[in-house]
Amino acid sequence: MYAMSAWARYLPWQEASPPAPVEPFNLLRWFSLLSFFIIGLVALALGAVSTRFLVNESLERDAMLSAQFIQTLALGEIRHHGLSGMEIGDVLLPYQYGMLTAGTTRKRERARSEFLDHLSHLPDSLLATIYSPQRRVIWSTNPALIGQQVDDDKALEAAFMAKDHVAARYSEVEPGRVEQKFLRAPKMFFIENYIPLLDDEGNVLAMVEIYKEPLDLIERVNRGYQLIWLATALGGLLIYFGLYGLVRRAARLLTSQQNQLVANKTYTGLGEMSSAVAHSLRNPLASIRSSAELAQIMDGAALQKCLADIITQVDRMSTWVRALLQCLRPLEGDAQPVEAMALVRSTLGEFDQQLKQANIQVELSEAPVPAVLSHPLLLAQVLNSVIANAIEAMSGGGRLSIQALPDAGGEWLQLRIDDTGQGMSRQQAMMAFKSFYTTKQGGLGIGLIMVRQIMERFGGEVSLTSREQEGTRVCLRFRVAGARR
Repeated sequence: MYAMSAWARYLPWQEASPPAPVEPFNLLRWFSLLSFFIIGLVALALGAVSTRFLVNESLERDAMLSAQFIQTLALGEIRHHGLSGMEIGDVLLPYQYGMLTAGTTRKRERARSEFLDHLSHLPDSLLATIYSPQRRVIWSTNPALIGQQVDDDKALEAAFMAKDHVAARYSEVEPGRVEQKFLRAPKMFFIENYIPLLDDEGNVLAMVEIYKEPLDLIERVNRGYQLIWLATALGGLLIYFGLYGLVRRAARLLTSQQNQLVANKTYTGLGEMSSAVAHSLRNPLASIRSSAELAQIMDGAALQKCLADIITQVDRMSTWVRALLQCLRPLEGDAQPVEAMALVRSTLGEFDQQLKQANIQVELSEAPVPAVLSHPLLLAQVLNSVIANAIEAMSGGGRLSIQALPDAGGEWLQLRIDDTGQGMSRQQAMMAFKSFYTTKQGGLGIGLIMVRQIMERFGGEVSLTSREQEGTRVCLRFRVAGARR
């Protein structure tokens, strides 16, 4: 029913400039960048955690073995020299015990000498020192340290308090550490081990401090570094390229499906348009052919009638072609304040003769309303199409009512256009905004499509309600000029 009419008088002033091209989202490029960054970050974190765990566990293991070796060595010396009832601390401390016999004293000296000799020849040792419970150096492989008092050493205090072995790693000698007086400078990092020597009651009788540069352990740790980082790098690359291959294939599939979808949609639209145009042009062409055949055998008034019919049908097809071209042309025009009711009155003036001939009464609200956001030329096209369709729907007379209703918030203006024509069924009303759908003989079915495109172009809306034999209402909803968005 609702089809476009008299569009040729409202062609745009100039050709529409093409919109700026929008670069499509490149899934493969963004995935390759983000996944490379995330996988690289995770690989670095895993590598750092793994190497740190390797070093800490290796040093802890070395410290535990060193502590067990020293403690076992001390017990072995006590048993070897038959000093039952004595602790290694009693042997190491430089005190003289008057209750000891001469033989026991000699055994004590030999046990102390052999124990200290073992400490002096520990592999990879940089410095070995023994502390009394008073934190005084009672022996050291560096004689310059013997007799010195060491205070404010947190690691030493922690070992005395914990009564267990304590290990620490250093990269270089700390100037403030009095006890770090090595006989040779370490080449790489070195380890400090505190090993307590306890009595039967768990009291610390002496504390053995050993600085080691475990060359074999360093070599193994370096090999572990290399293996961990190599495995991390290869694993990260395998994950990256595996995911990249899957996403690349998925991106190609999506692109192919999108192109196919666009092609199918294009073919469907072309098919609908071709079918509508062919169906519409068939009757005028048949009429032209019949008139031309009759014109060959007629003369006078009958000939003039045939020629006039040919001209009428050609003009009719020309109007359709112009309307179709305008429907396919991009909309142009910037939003500006427009007096909607002034344009309504102007459009009604152009249809004055048709309204009188069709015996249609017009009811127009005269209440002042605010200007709306639209474009004068395009809004005139909208009003022309809707009013023309309303007039054609009331061929036997009726009432055309146009009412402007601002909303309570002052942001929208609704323009209602009601007619008392023959109306449409529910299915016809639902199909009204579909391309090339029309129930009017000789129509193309693009009028309401243009109305919706123009309304949405300026942020508005259009809706249609209709009942058979009661009439149709078209609601045009505009944004009010100057209202906040």
